[in-house]
Amino acid sequence: MIFTELSLPGVFLIEVERHPDERGFFARTFCSAEFEEQGLNPAIAQCSISFNVRCGTLRGMHYQAQPYGESKLVRCTRGAIYDVAVDVRPDSATYCRWAAVELTGDNGRLLYIPNGVAHGFETLEDCSEVFYQISRPYEPQAARGVRWDDPAFGIRWPIPPQVISERDRSYPNLE
Repeated sequence: MIFTELSLPGVFLIEVERHPDERGFFARTFCSAEFEEQGLNPAIAQCSISFNVRCGTLRGMHYQAQPYGESKLVRCTRGAIYDVAVDVRPDSATYCRWAAVELTGDNGRLLYIPNGVAHGFETLEDCSEVFYQISRPYEPQAARGVRWDDPAFGIRWPIPPQVISERDRSYPNLE
């Protein structure tokens, strides 16, 4: 795996190293020892998927309040997404900044989002599926979110969002 830290401390793009042969290829998408070497949380307590029927579906921006903060490893297994991380750590030098990458079923890339960073994505194709590996079980009372269009972030989404849940539309601005 190739780890590249993005502009937000602790947020990593992870590219798999494919080993092709006549059958196709083999690639590792997770190794706890390699995650620890990079200073990343290797714990996996829960795995989830989200299936999104329509292009332009926006989910986010989500995080868990302390002491239930979680790290996520996100991979698009089918279709394509524009995956966004927003730094909501008040003591961070990159507070309110964001970073984004395109994850697709074809490119096999992953995004690691550390504790204290909000996460969301927009689908770029119909029938996109996203697979999450999460460091701790979901705690409903700790679920938090901020608006996907908060001017404090200025996220540039690639297409106008078409589908957003009522919950995600109702999140407040950060400030």
